[in-house]
Amino acid sequence: MEEHENIMVGLDIGTTKICAIVASIDEQERINILGVGKAQSDGLNRGVVVNIDKTVNAIKDAIAQAELASGIQVNSVNVGIAGDHIRSMRSKGVITINNRDNEITAKDVERLLEDCQRIMLPTDQQILHVIPQEFVVDGQDGISDPVGMSGMRMEAEVHIITGLVSAAKNMYRCVERAGYQVADLILEPLASSYAVLDEEEKEAGVVLVDIGGGTTDMAIFQDNTIRHTAVVAIAGQKVTDDIRLGLSVLDDQAETLKRKHGESYADLIEEDETITVPGIAGRPPKEITKSILAKIVQARMEEILEIVGIEIKRSGYADSLSAGVVITGGGSLIKNICPLANEILGLDAKVGIPLGITGGLKEEVNSPIYATGVGLVMHALRSGTANNQTMIPSSSQGTNVEQVMQKITDRMKSWFKEL
Repeated sequence: MEEHENIMVGLDIGTTKICAIVASIDEQERINILGVGKAQSDGLNRGVVVNIDKTVNAIKDAIAQAELASGIQVNSVNVGIAGDHIRSMRSKGVITINNRDNEITAKDVERLLEDCQRIMLPTDQQILHVIPQEFVVDGQDGISDPVGMSGMRMEAEVHIITGLVSAAKNMYRCVERAGYQVADLILEPLASSYAVLDEEEKEAGVVLVDIGGGTTDMAIFQDNTIRHTAVVAIAGQKVTDDIRLGLSVLDDQAETLKRKHGESYADLIEEDETITVPGIAGRPPKEITKSILAKIVQARMEEILEIVGIEIKRSGYADSLSAGVVITGGGSLIKNICPLANEILGLDAKVGIPLGITGGLKEEVNSPIYATGVGLVMHALRSGTANNQTMIPSSSQGTNVEQVMQKITDRMKSWFKEL
């Protein structure tokens, strides 16, 4: 990668924006943001690449801005992946320990995690992450790190996240065509969680909801481990579409109305002002009241939160979310989202902004829209220094896709040979 091993680049390839963040970590594990770049994205639909050229240009643009701000030449990037093709499931595995003194080693854990991956997957789906939930050694459960313990038999329960092969491939293709290497491919809700959740929340039980442009990503944590993930293909873009159709305005006008005047909870509007929107092609301007706009926004926001509620029930962790819900992403900037989430989900809600940044362009990324980008660099920086939850090691030394893929799982090799 760069001269300095401890500099990482996160690339959040979103449906509405592409964001590149360059950050470094020092000996005290303090994170400094060195450069930020943002470009409009037109090449994705609901989190999946649909136009390679447009996406490549936007990636180049965003990284060029980040390079300019940081003065660092970017070679490899940590990319986030989302889209409603993401699936998560649980799996179990068991192995016997056959060392001389029955001491469990890191190799044994690796062998066990490989055993957990023996699941039947459709040919178009591929494993992205394998996250250990808990280990059981000789019937003793509740173990989070079994290395160094003695035992004859070790079992594990893992959370496996899979995605569409073609979606991951196209993501790689865009980054490579823009002239960069992919160091790692990380699930976006997992990345966002590194940036906006603190350890206490993860311990107590929390649901992270990242309302982006094309997808709403969610992750449920409890006892410091990710327990459930889901990606829903309804998000901010749908709110804009509703405004455009409901009020018969242009797409840009709908987006501006949403950002400037949009509210998630019509009953909480203090004074109902009238907003004037210029007419299309010389037609007279339109008068729109704030309450009508809020009703349109609220209907869609309620739908998003209701789907989140269904996913929470599906996860089986509905009763153990003491820390409530943390909402992040661009959609969390719509006014009064927290009271609405509070009412629909019955959980305490707050807006999550990136935490744990000590220096550099700290103010520039102090917004929920940068949660995923900041989380991607945090994941990469921390996985190099701390004992990371996901099995996939940071691969800043990766010199080509083949090496990277080996780090994710050997089984991923086959479909990358065509690249």
